[in-house]
Amino acid sequence: MAKRPLQQQFEAQGDPRHAARATRSAGRKMRSLLLDAASPMFRERGLSGTAISDIAAAVNAFPSQITYYFRTKEALFVECACRDLLYLARATEQAALQAQTPGDYTRALAETVTASDSVAFFAEALTLTRRRQDLAPLVERTIERLHSEGARAYAGQVARHGWRSLRAPDESSRRFWAVAIGVILEGYAMGRSPDELCAEMMRVLGDQAKPGGDTARLRLVDERDTSTNSTKEG
Repeated sequence: MAKRPLQQQFEAQGDPRHAARATRSAGRKMRSLLLDAASPMFRERGLSGTAISDIAAAVNAFPSQITYYFRTKEALFVECACRDLLYLARATEQAALQAQTPGDYTRALAETVTASDSVAFFAEALTLTRRRQDLAPLVERTIERLHSEGARAYAGQVARHGWRSLRAPDESSRRFWAVAIGVILEGYAMGRSPDELCAEMMRVLGDQAKPGGDTARLRLVDERDTSTNSTKEG
């Protein structure tokens, strides 16, 4: 019997490159599903109160798949907390996009952050990481991304509105999140409401920037007038 051409043999067996891509895609989807299922369980029940079997059952997976993708329940916990904090940061910046003054901008950030338990969840992950240094790199990357994206968003708002920032964008971003973590942890321990947490954050943060509107417009008008006069005199 004549052998089939090599190309037909490959087609019959399937292109291994396509199979690899499909496997990676399926793996990413399963990983995401496990994170989605685990996060609310961890937030409600805590690390010790959440069983790997319950997480797996929620997405019709096997418990062994959790250890395959995340190694341990502790690693899954930390990754959930890190992901949730970055989601919160994105929602926080979105909520502040319509602010027209520095005070309104800071208040929108503070209201969004204190309305969520993501910061407290992340603080639990920080405590766990102190005992599990193998998980520290993920936390470190999350914090750096948190600060860099916050600095970029703040710098964009300052440039857009012509505000006069009292601090460098990176310093402002780091200060905001340090205050948020401290105030929220203390507030949770004291049983404070989100409104009380927001008010305390606003008190501690104080002014982040000054409006530059009228001064900036005056400067532009003066410069334009000077330019016009110079043209006329020339």
